[in-house]
Amino acid sequence: MSADAAKLIAAALAIGLGAIGPGIGIGIIGGKTAEALGRNPEAESSLRTLMVLAIAFAEAVAIYALVVALILKFV
Repeated sequence: MSADAAKLIAAALAIGLGAIGPGIGIGIIGGKTAEALGRNPEAESSLRTLMVLAIAFAEAVAIYALVVALILKFV
């Protein structure tokens, strides 16, 4: 296996595995928020704010994985 092929496989694994965690986390966040809204609809504004903040932090991990994959591919 050449070095270029190894770099491409490493980049694919980095973004592939790096996107699984945030995807699962965002799904859990959305599900739990919907459950909380079902139990207490009056708390919608505070729950929405916390949900958007948590999704942004989870998505940041996927962006870091994308940056690592791009570095592996082009450097």
